[in-house]
Amino acid sequence: MERMKRLKRELMYKGAILDIYKDTMQFANGKTEEWDFVSHRMGAAAVLPVLPDGRIIMVRQYRNALERETLEIPAGCRDNLDEDTSLCAKRELEEETGYTTNRIEKLLALRTTIAFCDEFVDVYLARDLVKCSDQHLDDGESIDVEIHTLEELCDMIYSGKLQDGKTVSAILAYSNMIHQK
Repeated sequence: MERMKRLKRELMYKGAILDIYKDTMQFANGKTEEWDFVSHRMGAAAVLPVLPDGRIIMVRQYRNALERETLEIPAGCRDNLDEDTSLCAKRELEEETGYTTNRIEKLLALRTTIAFCDEFVDVYLARDLVKCSDQHLDDGESIDVEIHTLEELCDMIYSGKLQDGKTVSAILAYSNMIHQK
């Protein structure tokens, strides 16, 4: 395997949660190339909320990068670098759906786009949900709550209607988990 060496990292843009760099990389043969690198400073958590009847709570929101609404599991960035991702997942669940739980377990850990970004998302499974309040959305959020069966969501994945990586991963991991029992 060819070894790489970073010769230089130059900050091109500093954002609220993302920093974008231009890296100058050197290959083992001495040639160099410039690569983009996106640093996601906070990390994130997501949660697959499963109701007692097995249906799953989803959120629909506008995503600027795609210029359309998407159907996803609730998720968000940690408030600070020390925040436990399970607490972040519970907070996002309540903020985005109005549900809470004391039964949350880690389902999987993801690196979203390893070719150019270091973002991680810890994904949790939430059960024994309790409707505790209305949504508590951030100022820039507009989120609709939807409830679907696992079968409906799997059909949406395989038909291409659901494409969000964390959502697809969570649904398929959960489907695999319950079908192995």
